[in-house]
Amino acid sequence: MALESEAGALARGDAAPPFELDGTDGETYSLDSFADYEALLVVFTCNHCPYAKARIEPMNGIAADYDEVAVVGINPNDEEQYPEDSFEKMVEYVESGEVRYDAYLRDESQEVARAYGAVCTPDPFLFVDHEGEWHLKYHGRLDDARNPDDEPSGEPGFEMREVIDTVLAGGDVERESRPSRGCSIKWRED
Repeated sequence: MALESEAGALARGDAAPPFELDGTDGETYSLDSFADYEALLVVFTCNHCPYAKARIEPMNGIAADYDEVAVVGINPNDEEQYPEDSFEKMVEYVESGEVRYDAYLRDESQEVARAYGAVCTPDPFLFVDHEGEWHLKYHGRLDDARNPDDEPSGEPGFEMREVIDTVLAGGDVERESRPSRGCSIKWRED
């Protein structure tokens, strides 16, 4: 089922909720792992959703083009119901070169996705370092391609790139948040 991201747990200016998650490279990551970057793009995503798959290349492009920005994919989906979203499959996506983010992390407990208020894949959040703490600057889509087969009206990821350029230049983000669209996060049934 397709959903749109929504204003929720985090508002602009809020601090990023902490996490400690396993990465596909065998390392454990926290917010401090990205202290050398000026900005942090956290995208809740997965392997199986066609919307998320269509946003892999724009995310790879941002990771390649911006040395000052850490692009971090976080997969919160229930792997028992969706085996394509398993940690092992995530590793395969990275090892094959299909996913080239700065880090691809597994949110096994789904607590991080809940803390951020993520609802769909992809669901992007852009944070900027402010005196050693990450603060939300923008929560919204990467570009205007609304469906998996749509082409954006500009360069893939152009809306997020404009926001990134603004924050790296020290400006205020005046762009209205536009919701991302994707598959619903596959929450585990308790």
